[in-house]
Amino acid sequence: MSTRISHVKAMEILDSRGNPTIRCWVWLENGSYGVASVPSGASTGTHEALELRDGDPKRYLGKGVKKAIRHIEEIIAPAIVGLDALDQKALDQRLLELDGTPNKSRLGANAILSVSLASAVAAAHAQNKPLYEALFYRPKYRLPVPMINILNGGFHADNNLNIQEFLIVPAGATSFAEAIRLAAEVFHHLKKILKAKGYSTAVGDEGGFAPNLKEDEEALALIAESIEKAGYRLAEDIYIALDVAASELYENGYYVFKKSDGSRHSVDEMISFYKKFKEKYKLISLEDGLAEDDWEGWKKLTKEMGQKLQLVGDDIFVTNLERFRRGIKEGIANSILIKLNQIGTLTETILTIEEAQRNGYGTIISHRSGETEDTFIADLSVAFDCLQIKTGSVSRSERIAKYNRLLEIEAELGDRSSYGGLTPYKNFLS
Repeated sequence: MSTRISHVKAMEILDSRGNPTIRCWVWLENGSYGVASVPSGASTGTHEALELRDGDPKRYLGKGVKKAIRHIEEIIAPAIVGLDALDQKALDQRLLELDGTPNKSRLGANAILSVSLASAVAAAHAQNKPLYEALFYRPKYRLPVPMINILNGGFHADNNLNIQEFLIVPAGATSFAEAIRLAAEVFHHLKKILKAKGYSTAVGDEGGFAPNLKEDEEALALIAESIEKAGYRLAEDIYIALDVAASELYENGYYVFKKSDGSRHSVDEMISFYKKFKEKYKLISLEDGLAEDDWEGWKKLTKEMGQKLQLVGDDIFVTNLERFRRGIKEGIANSILIKLNQIGTLTETILTIEEAQRNGYGTIISHRSGETEDTFIADLSVAFDCLQIKTGSVSRSERIAKYNRLLEIEAELGDRSSYGGLTPYKNFLS
């Protein structure tokens, strides 16, 4: 039976923040179908592909996606019916041609991505293969190290912390299943510690705790304590990582701690903070330590810390091959965060991953703060040997869904799989 696309349907659903997003179905002539739901970011880079919203204040405060859905059903669907779902590159090229803009502002990156991913899932079903294998066959696969958001600040929480994500990285585990167990135990110990100190144990957008603390560094101290109380060793079993989301702090050449004391800091002062945290808490990874267009600052940060710390570019690269190639040329960062909806098609995402791997950059597959129960990124991380994944805390079902899918993959693969462990960080361990 044919694997050509027969019809496409989309609908408006809700993401984990209660905002509308798109779910799309792609059916093939042989009866197979795929479904995909796209996420939405809160702390978004200005250079990301455009997420199309309706702007009608009478529906979902202007955040509806009916216009994007019409684009799927009235423009995209007629143009892709008859294409072979097994040819992902040709499908995605057709989607790019239909939109015709550099940032997907005509049809919307959310509309385009939902079709791109649903078609890939349909192709996997048509071949009776798990998604990771349909995306890329390997005799053996490696499960990624989870970078688990355990404490939230910045745009992801209503508290006084300037840093957006405080993460634990169970790189010392021997399997993905063990890594998740270690992380869950630390998470619950942190909850006990916060409660004992009279802090809130409510969680933020990505499932990490969101207390008001004395300062950002206290979060690091509490996490270190929770690792110890759980019976593990900091910087041996479990490491600490940060996502600063510094673009949100940047104003007129300075980094302003808007959520705490309003203090202003230069690039050199920010680097000094990070050096202190690296020394005191043995940081393994730092994401978005400087702003999305602070190229000169990033050069300095990479020069001073790039040999000792994973430096992850998110907002500065936005999964965009052109921006990323500039970063490679200028010696900026040593790793890249990969977000499907920053660029808008599966093919473009894969090209960026491959460019990173060719140039010795680490690759971290990432969720968004507004998520759904869709697990595509779990399979993507395994298929392309990315070795690291960020998909939130060990709470909230839209985050857990991705971890559970990775547990399934590990169990399914058996001795055909291994765990990334310390491999992604081998250049930064002293």
